[in-house]
Amino acid sequence: MDWGAIFSNAAVELISPTTAAYALAALGLAVHFGYTGLLNFGQAGFMALGAYGYAISILTFGFPVWGAVLVGIGASVVFALILGIPTLRLRADYLAIVTIAAAEIVRLLFTTNSFASVTGSANGLSGYKLGFAALNPIPEGTYGFGPFENNAYDWWLRIVAWTAVVLIALFTWQVMRSPWGRVIKGIREDEDAVRALGKNVYAYKMQSLILGGVYGTLAGMIFALPRAVVPSNYQTSLTFFIYAILLLGGAATILGPIIGSMIFWVLLSFFSGFIARAVEAGWLPFMTNIQAGQLRFILVGVAIMLIVIFRPQGIFGNKKELAFVH
Repeated sequence: MDWGAIFSNAAVELISPTTAAYALAALGLAVHFGYTGLLNFGQAGFMALGAYGYAISILTFGFPVWGAVLVGIGASVVFALILGIPTLRLRADYLAIVTIAAAEIVRLLFTTNSFASVTGSANGLSGYKLGFAALNPIPEGTYGFGPFENNAYDWWLRIVAWTAVVLIALFTWQVMRSPWGRVIKGIREDEDAVRALGKNVYAYKMQSLILGGVYGTLAGMIFALPRAVVPSNYQTSLTFFIYAILLLGGAATILGPIIGSMIFWVLLSFFSGFIARAVEAGWLPFMTNIQAGQLRFILVGVAIMLIVIFRPQGIFGNKKELAFVH
């Protein structure tokens, strides 16, 4: 059993672009669910719009990087309006139903052969990274040490991804301390009381849905840069993973989604490496490689359950948030 390789591969996930993307998407759900009380089960849809909006803008229309980013953000705003206008005046569970269905509709639209010339259908899209790579100020070469040794493009991607996470986290922290943030948190606790104070609860909910959706869209762009854009990456399970990260770190916190994403991916990578090598070593003779791949999710789930049992409000949460979540 090569423990060094297992721990090295797990350590890499601490600062991987995927971890940053999930942290950013979880920050969006923190705005939705943690601070406003909106049950958005369609964050995968916002991520898909960000990834495809970015890729299609570059490949089909020849937009520069900043233009492709704006297109993705614009698509997420329109998507949030489509979801929010018919549902935000109703009970929270209506939004949950609409968002989970809408996210799946978006994924299937990108999968259908009718738009294959633009979306690539089930094969997805690639070849859209040249513009982003051209902005890289780091000279060609390999940098770092041990498991954190990467080429110039990988470091450039990590720097951009984690800079975005830090800036969005600071922005969210500042916004939630503002009068707008206090109204948002009041809606979470008792929207009737906030409405009685003369606030337009519907408008505030819509603003929150758009803001968290934009976070998810930016996360989708970061998620797409190390890999191809494939519709199978944006299934409903993606949103559930993000919710697990959110609850792991704390629903209404700033650092919670970031640390929760790191813990989630480190655990997933560790168990994935451990189980694969355990099968090779004959420690699990009753299990195939495919079954072993699924076992890692079971072990990560058990680890998260233990954390939730002994720290139910999340790592950075408090008892007040716990009362709201329940």
